Amino acid sequence: MPEFAAKRARERPEEVALRDARQALTWSELDRQLNCAANALRETELGAARRVAVFAENHAETVLAHLGGLLASASTVPVNFHLTPAEVAYILSESGAQLLFVGPETAEAGVEAARQAGVSQVIGWNCEGVAGVRSFRQWLEAASPAPPPLDLPPRPNLMFTSGTTGRPKATELPPTMFAAGRDLDEHLAQLAKTAFARLGPHLVVGPLYHTGPLSGSRCLAGGAPLVVLGRFDAENTLRAIARYRIESTVMVPTHFVRLLQLPEELRAEFDVSSLKLVFHTGARCPVEVKRRMLEWWRDCIYEAYGATEVGTTCSIGPKDWLAHPGSVGRPNPPFEALVVNESGAPLPPGTEGRLYFRDSTGRGVVYHNDAAKSAAAHLRPGVFTLGEIGYVDEEGFVYITDRFSDMVISGGVNIYPAESEQVLALHPDVVDVACIGVPHAEMGEELRALVVRRPGSTLSGEALVQWCRARLSHYKCPRSAEFVADLGRSAAGKVDKRKLRDAHLQAHSAAS
Repeated sequence: MPEFAAKRARERPEEVALRDARQALTWSELDRQLNCAANALRETELGAARRVAVFAENHAETVLAHLGGLLASASTVPVNFHLTPAEVAYILSESGAQLLFVGPETAEAGVEAARQAGVSQVIGWNCEGVAGVRSFRQWLEAASPAPPPLDLPPRPNLMFTSGTTGRPKATELPPTMFAAGRDLDEHLAQLAKTAFARLGPHLVVGPLYHTGPLSGSRCLAGGAPLVVLGRFDAENTLRAIARYRIESTVMVPTHFVRLLQLPEELRAEFDVSSLKLVFHTGARCPVEVKRRMLEWWRDCIYEAYGATEVGTTCSIGPKDWLAHPGSVGRPNPPFEALVVNESGAPLPPGTEGRLYFRDSTGRGVVYHNDAAKSAAAHLRPGVFTLGEIGYVDEEGFVYITDRFSDMVISGGVNIYPAESEQVLALHPDVVDVACIGVPHAEMGEELRALVVRRPGSTLSGEALVQWCRARLSHYKCPRSAEFVADLGRSAAGKVDKRKLRDAHLQAHSAAS
């Protein structure tokens, strides 16, 4: 029996190990279900890469699918539950996944995606009546509950990030985010040493296809109880923290904004004193939002800055942040920060420029089966960028001031405009289009389309947004569209997105 569950079952037989809105599993019940899941997957032909995909909203079963895969030495592929069947089919094909887990919200789309990708096995929970889906419960019951051997190597998740050129790109979870080990037994021992696993109950509030919530959920395999919430609701989050005495969680700045929007008297009803470690990630947090959260939740809030491809490059605790407001912290080993000009020449401390990181291991950014995309992310081998503009002060603290890449970060979600632009350009009344990020009070940024309309056309911005949403996942689409005379393309046909955005914001500011 895997020691992380067996030990807790012996020590705390009545303690709930995993709960969501529908169910609560004790450590003994969790152990049995994970053993069955791991044994079932071990007996399934998963190909050389041993990949299975999980296309589901937040449920206890979503966690069981990922951890069952881990214990079966399988690489699970988290799939954004907002995606269309065609988008999911692309990920299934690219990853080589041989089996797909779905939930009730994604079952029909998952079956169609599996059909398009040639995946023969679709397993789901609470999907009664959906043709082509095998019952998750029956799948577990058909497998042995005996403890699986832990002598196989652990396999990192294969994550898909938003695409810079119209298609998502895949990257294995890097060593900084995945406690490796020679075998699963050593891997579980490493997980038990992580900061979250050493604390009490952990709360999952973000979608489990994101790196932060997914990594946080693995604290269950390290021995910490896990509470899984569905789609984010600020009041429900506070209620869960108070009811289950939550000690750790991972959030994004948009979660903070929504929590602070609750009436002060409502916030005061919930005891959040149990919190000991809250990491926020995903996007730069507005200074005033961070300051107000620190006043409320005190000294438990830490910031992790980085990306799925490389993990956490910088981090900062509450005391350092109050002394250096706005900083994302100092670099974490094996990373070093450097700021360069457009020619790649180093700039002195305090000077704004393009922010790069040097990975002393030489790894840097690695995209799955795509050496060209990996190379494009680097200034030189081992020196990569996350597309930010910023500076490093005399004490080594890193500050982010802008972006030089096209990527937009909305609500902690990375959005590359290319996919939306390609869809919008297909509209018969669109002559030219570019999507940019503009400030948004709650989401940080939102995607906006700037469109050159066909002469004589009466196309509205709302209609164009709906056109895009009918063909692409909503979160990838612009929230608004505005019409312009031209996009200022260069003689080579390129658009300077930063210049275009600055001019657009300046025009809006002058008009207001």
